[in-house]
Amino acid sequence: MTGERKISNPLALAVLVLLQERPMHAYEMVTTLRERDKQDSINLKYGSLYTVVRALRREGLIKEAGTARAGRRPERTVYALTDGGRRELRDWLRELLGEPHHEFPRFVAGLSLMGALPPEEAVELLERRADRVAERAERYRARIAEAEAMGVADVHLVEDDYRIAMDLAEEAWIRRLIASLRSGTLGGIEEWREHHRRRREPTAAESNDPGVSAAE
Repeated sequence: MTGERKISNPLALAVLVLLQERPMHAYEMVTTLRERDKQDSINLKYGSLYTVVRALRREGLIKEAGTARAGRRPERTVYALTDGGRRELRDWLRELLGEPHHEFPRFVAGLSLMGALPPEEAVELLERRADRVAERAERYRARIAEAEAMGVADVHLVEDDYRIAMDLAEEAWIRRLIASLRSGTLGGIEEWREHHRRRREPTAAESNDPGVSAAE
């Protein structure tokens, strides 16, 4: 099943996957996701998880399966997957893995509007981003190495491996863009520079008007 879903928050899919393993209460869900470092892949907030759990229960994808108590803590409702929840889990995951979806990354939005800044400033900002992306890739490499040393199987590290590949590809692409900006080989860059040059320089009328500053 593709298209619009009644519940589209990826955190809901994470809940369904956890409940496929075993019944859990909400606090155990959060703890388990954090133990598995899923907060880097899914926007994980405790309050949001309760909202998601209520929505899944309302749609009949999960159900109450009793209560659990630890020590003096209050009882917590334990949830289990329904047959409908199992179908939704599989359909949703198949869609995510198999169907490309148009997204709106923040960086792409910035690139599409980059012309509003002078080329020189754009180069400085792109260099900063390329350095930070490369540093982030190194952090993911270190995390994978640490996990592998602890005996974590590769199948549980594929998202970090993907992030490294995407970061390295992005860094390489940014470096090429910077090189074309610096060399002046990017088509339209002279018009871009001229546009900002005109914005900085006063017109002849402004130059003759003592009330207008050349800096305006």
